[in-house]
Amino acid sequence: SRACAAGNRLQETFSQPPHTSQRLWSLMVLVALFGLPSLILRLGGIHPDPLIGSAIHGIGILSAAFLLTWGAETAEIDLGQGLAIAIIAFIAVLPEYAVDAVLAWKAGADPVVAEQGLAIANLTGGNRLLIGVGWPVVFVIFFYRTKLKELFVDRHRALDMVFLAVATTYVIFIPLRHALTLADSIILITLFFIYLYFISKVESEEIELVGPARAMGALPTWRRRAAATTVLIYAAAVIIAAAEPFAEGLVSTGQQFGVSEFFLIQWVAPLASESPEVLVASLLAWRGRHAAGMGALISSKVNQWTLLVGSLPLAFMLSSGDWGITEGLPLNTIQRDEIFLTAAQSAFAIAVFVNLSMNRAESALLFLLFATQLFITYEPARVLYGVGYLVLCAVLLFLHRRAVPSLLRDAVAVARGELTEAEQPPGRFASPPHRD
Repeated sequence: SRACAAGNRLQETFSQPPHTSQRLWSLMVLVALFGLPSLILRLGGIHPDPLIGSAIHGIGILSAAFLLTWGAETAEIDLGQGLAIAIIAFIAVLPEYAVDAVLAWKAGADPVVAEQGLAIANLTGGNRLLIGVGWPVVFVIFFYRTKLKELFVDRHRALDMVFLAVATTYVIFIPLRHALTLADSIILITLFFIYLYFISKVESEEIELVGPARAMGALPTWRRRAAATTVLIYAAAVIIAAAEPFAEGLVSTGQQFGVSEFFLIQWVAPLASESPEVLVASLLAWRGRHAAGMGALISSKVNQWTLLVGSLPLAFMLSSGDWGITEGLPLNTIQRDEIFLTAAQSAFAIAVFVNLSMNRAESALLFLLFATQLFITYEPARVLYGVGYLVLCAVLLFLHRRAVPSLLRDAVAVARGELTEAEQPPGRFASPPHRD
C-alpha cells in the first residue's frame, strides 16, 4: 500500500545515529513524565489546593499536547493527514466532551440544574473560544513565522467546510425549539461518522518528520504503529485525567473572587477543555505546518458541532430516564440565544474559509468580535451580535462567490477519493488552489 511504501521510505530517510535517536526518545519520555502527576492525582483521588492543582493539571495538558503532536505526525504515515488530524482533533476535544457530559448528566438528574443551562454555557463558550481565539492564534503564529498576509489550507479541507456548513445550518434552527432532543443526537452523530468515513479516504503523502516523531517514524512498520498508538493513548489518558480538575480549580479560584458560576462555566472552564487542541494546532503552526495546524482546529470544530452537540441529549436522557424522540435537554431563552450566537459565529467562520484561506483582516475580525462579547451584559446583544455575524457571512459569501463552486467540487472529489494529499499544493506555504 502507499502508506507502507511511504513508511519504508521514511525509515530509510530518517535513519539516524544511535546517539541522536536516544536523545529524541529521552526527550519524549521526559515530556511524558510531566503528565504523570495528573494521572497520579486523579487515580489517587488526591485534591490539592485549587491553584496548585490547576498548575499541575495545566502542565499535564501541555505535556499531552506535545505528545499528541508527535503521535499524530507519526500516524500520518499510515493513516494520511486527513484521518490523522481528525483523530487528533477528537482526542484533543475529549476534555470538552467530559465536562459537557457531566453537566448534562447533572441537568438530567436535577431540574434546577437543568434550568441553569450550564451544559449549554460550556458548549457555546468552548465553541466560540475555539474560533474567536484558536483560529486567530494560529494565524498570528503563521504571520510571525512567515511574514505572509494570507494563510491557505489544503484542498481536502473543503470537505470539512462542507460538513461544518451542513452542521451549522442544522444547529442554527435548534433555538426555534425548546429542547435539544434525541432526534438531534441521531442526526448530528450520524453526520459525524459520515464525515469520518469520507475524510479517511484522503491518502497519505511523504511528510517531513522532526524531533521525537522522526525517531518513531524511523522504526519498522509494526513498531512505529505501536509507538504512535501508545503515545496517543497515553496523551488521551492525561487529557481526560487533567481536564476536569483543571477546570474545577479555575472555577474554584474564580468563585473566591466573587465571579458568577455561569460566567466561569462558559468562559473559564473552556480554557482548560479547549487548551489541548489550541496548543496542538499552535505547535504544528510553529513547526511550519500552518495548514495542518489550522486544519486540526477546523476538524475540532466539526467534531464539536456534530458529535459533541449530539452527545448532550444522550447524557441528559441517561440521567433523567426520559427517552422520547422529541424530548431532551431543555433550552430556556438565554440558552437559545447562546446557541444562535454560536451558530452565527460558525457561519461567519465558514464564509472566511470558503476560499480555503484566511487573511489578516478576517483573523482580526474573528478575534475582535469574540473579545467584545465578553464585556457586554445586555442580553439582547447576543441576538444583535448573531445577526451581525450573519450579515458579515453574507458579505463574504458574496465577495467569494466564485470560490463556492470550487469548494464544492473539491469536497466531492475528496468524498470520492479522487483528491489525494499528493495532488495538493504543499501545506506550508501553499499557493491558493482557487481564488475569486
